[in-house]
Amino acid sequence: MKKLKRDLQSVINSLKALTERTEKIAKRLDAAEKVKSAPNRPVKAGKPAGKSAARKKKAPATATDTVLSIIKRQKKGIDTAALKSKTDLDTKTIRNVIFRLKKQGKIQSTTRGVYMAA
Repeated sequence: MKKLKRDLQSVINSLKALTERTEKIAKRLDAAEKVKSAPNRPVKAGKPAGKSAARKKKAPATATDTVLSIIKRQKKGIDTAALKSKTDLDTKTIRNVIFRLKKQGKIQSTTRGVYMAA
C-alpha cells in the first residue's frame, strides 16, 4: 500500500511540473502573438532604401488589382476571354472580380461582356 501511495505521489508531482511547463509555454506563445500582431511602424518618407528599390516595379498584388490595371489600359474595352488569356485566371474568378469592380463603380460595361474603366 505504501508503494502505491508513493507511486501516486510521484505521478502527482510529475503532473504539477508538466502543468507549470505548459503554462510557461502558453505565456511565451501569447507574448509572441502580441509582438506579431503589433502594427508596423510607418516608414519615413524621403530617400529610397537603395538604388535597387527605386528600380523595382511593384506588381499588382491581387486579382482585382491585376484585372483593373488591364482594363484601364484598354481604350475600347476588353472582354472576359481576353482578360482570361492575359491574366491566366479562371473564368469564375474574372467574373467575380468584374462584378466587384462594377459594384464599386471602377469599371462599366460598354456592351454585353465588354468592360472599360469608368
